[in-house]
Parts: sequence; C-alpha cells; structure tokens
Amino acid sequence: MAEGDPTPLGYTRTPAEGPADLAFRDGRPVLGGEAADLPLTAAAVAGLRPLEGLRVRWPDVRAGERQATPETVLRTVLGLAAAGVPVYADEAPSWFKEAAPDLAVTLTSWAPGPRDASVRSVSDLRREEHSLRLRRLALRGPAGAVPKVSVVMSSKRPELLGAALGQIARQRHVDVEVVLGLHGVPSAHPDVRRALESFPLPVTVREADAATPFGEVLDRAADMASGDEIAKWDDDDWYSPEHLADLIMARSYSGADIVGTAAEFFYLEPLRVTVRRTDYTSEIWSDHVAGGTIFLARAKFQEIGGFEGVARGVDAQFLKTAHAAGARIYRTQGLGYVLRRTIAADHTWQLPLAHFLRVATNQWRGFRPSLVLEAP
Repeated sequence: MAEGDPTPLGYTRTPAEGPADLAFRDGRPVLGGEAADLPLTAAAVAGLRPLEGLRVRWPDVRAGERQATPETVLRTVLGLAAAGVPVYADEAPSWFKEAAPDLAVTLTSWAPGPRDASVRSVSDLRREEHSLRLRRLALRGPAGAVPKVSVVMSSKRPELLGAALGQIARQRHVDVEVVLGLHGVPSAHPDVRRALESFPLPVTVREADAATPFGEVLDRAADMASGDEIAKWDDDDWYSPEHLADLIMARSYSGADIVGTAAEFFYLEPLRVTVRRTDYTSEIWSDHVAGGTIFLARAKFQEIGGFEGVARGVDAQFLKTAHAAGARIYRTQGLGYVLRRTIAADHTWQLPLAHFLRVATNQWRGFRPSLVLEAP
C-alpha cells in the first residue's frame, strides 16, 4: 500500500459515538457530514475512529456527477473497508450487488447493536468481526500467487498433534508446509504416526530428546523450513482458517517486519470457561504479540538469529532480540486465536488461572470463541 493510504492502524475497539452516515454530494463522498476527496487518506479516516459505524446512504447513480458515479461509491466503500471502518447498509442496490457481490452481502450482514452497558462488549465484538470481514474483502484482492509459509511447531504432547495439524490443514489462501520438532516424543508413537499419516500437506519432522531446551527444538525445526515465511504455531491453541492469511494481510498494510495477534481469547480448560481480555490494544505498533502467532519472512528470521536455546520464554526472548535489533513489530486483531490454559506447570508461560479471570472483560461458560474462529 502507498504511504498515506488508510489502513486498520488505530482501529478503536469501543467507539465513543454512535453511527453516522456515508452520503454523496456533488460527486464526492461525505463522511459523517464532512466532504472528502478520493482516494481517501489515513487522515480522513482518523476522524471516523470514534464512530460506531457509517451507514451507506446510496446515491441515485443515474444523477451522475450531481451525486456520485458507481465508481466513486465503490472506491469510497472499499477505501473505508480497507481501513476497517464498520461500513454497513440496510440493503444494497442491484448495480452494487452486480459490481461487488461479496461486499454487498457483507455490508448488509451487520448493524450497530444495543449501546446498553450490559451487552456493550459483545456488541463491540460483533462490530470488530464485521470490520475484519470488510478488510479481507478490500485488501486481499483477486486470487493469484500465494506465499509459501513454513509453520514451525514443537510438540511434546502427541495426543494434541492430530488436532493441531488439522487446523493447519484448513488454512486458506496460503501454501503451507509444516516443520515439526518432536520434543521427547518419537515419531513412531502411535498418536504421532496417525496424525502425520492423515495430514495432507508437506511435513518435515525433526526429533529431539526431552532434555533439549524448548527454544533449541524450535530453532532446529526452523532450520528445515523452505518457505518464504515463518509462522510460529502452538500445538495446544486454536486458530481460525484464515489465521495465516490475516497475518499476511496485516504485514502487507503495515509494512512491519514481524506481525502477530493480540492475546485476547483464553479457554481455561479446568474451569470450562472462555475469557476475553481487551487491555491489549490491537492494530498498533508494539514490542509484543502473542507468541503462538509470530510471523515474519524467513530471511528476517535468520537475520535476527532465530530462536534462542532457552527452556522458557522463547517467544518473549525472540521478540526482545528482534526489537533491540530494530525490527518493526505490529500487533493485529486476535479474533481468530484462542489460547488454551490448563494448570500453570503445563505451560512455558506460567500464570495461574486466577490471573486470567482477574483481567477478563468477558467470561462465558464453555468454549466460546469469536465467530471468526469458525469453530465446529
């Protein structure tokens, strides 16, 4: 994207104001009462961030320049969608449905919810899901060549491997290979063998004994990667089918060296409770992303020096080293990622379950991810 183009950077999770109108007058878009020029700029979009959304007031395109041409309307809606502005409409005219059928369906699939404080956080979640769907339509463009991504994963839990590989197999809009570091588990283990035999994509396995530090297992696996990109993957978490494509999209519009998601959704397995924390802002430059979502070019990964051979804190150490070396790190939305938490001893990131309950904005019984996860 060109410098100055609107992007989701600065997306406001909880709007301070209600919705406004997107209208057209004298051939120009009018955004919340303010006339704008095309192409839209980041500066023009910044003033819309406090709004709950923009409702499209369709012009009479037969009036031509007196209101707006179809091209002007489409360019405006796509520009706002690329910036993550929650644009919506009660109905789309036939000419728009013909020009952009998927966009027309998405525009009419959401409207602002109740502003009652008791349900506000859920309304904000649905709004952000809508924003993400719009971004995907506006920023991905037509189908074409897709990047080859090497998913780097270490596992010492063979019982989780089948589900983890299954989530990788359902990734869309990417060409994927897996480089798997088995940590103290032989490839002949029945669960490992079954998981690998049913996996339809290329996979390379490297074994390490249980005494090998976790970071070293990951780095050895990454050494076998042949893709253009490196994606870190945790075997016990949940990922949406467009997780990798969303990270590629975020890197494209941000220009970052490293992208990853916010750690928002957690499933506290012993309690059978899902929590969401919103204190980690997304669509922002940062020095921290969720470790299980680190994504960067393989060349940049090698330049940084790979994963350090430490037993714990591998992701945090990698990000710290990268940031100190001048790498630009961007944190995008975390709607398509859920971290599994059991007892603290089972994780390299050791925090008690009570911590996640304290910092949660929402709590739900059972497994309740965002709709973006597309959970069965």
